[in-house]
Amino acid sequence: MTLIQTPQEIFADARAVHASALEQLAAGDVRDAAEKAWCATKRATEALLLALNGEIPPTTVRVSSGLRALGRQSEAARSLQRRLGETARYLHHDCFYNNHCEPVDDTARLIREAARYIEDAEALASP
Repeated sequence: MTLIQTPQEIFADARAVHASALEQLAAGDVRDAAEKAWCATKRATEALLLALNGEIPPTTVRVSSGLRALGRQSEAARSLQRRLGETARYLHHDCFYNNHCEPVDDTARLIREAARYIEDAEALASP
């Protein structure tokens, strides 16, 4: 197994995981799609933090706090911070862990919007 090391590789991984989320959504597996979309946003955040800080935080809590620190510096990072929180709460916690994915239209929208999150994180990571 090759360890993914660069921000570009991690962003590519986030896009691949999100593509898998969309496939699961199309197949009607909203719960699995929600978790994959959450994982894609988390990976994109890790890539952003690696690009800007030179390291990937070891835990989800530190990923969130790293993004909060960036949010003190820019509105774009604050937007990502809010969106990451929404994704974590609704897709990861409510839908995946608690199997509460209703209304499905809202959950599907959040799953699809993860693509924009990845794009925005990648743009923020670029000089």
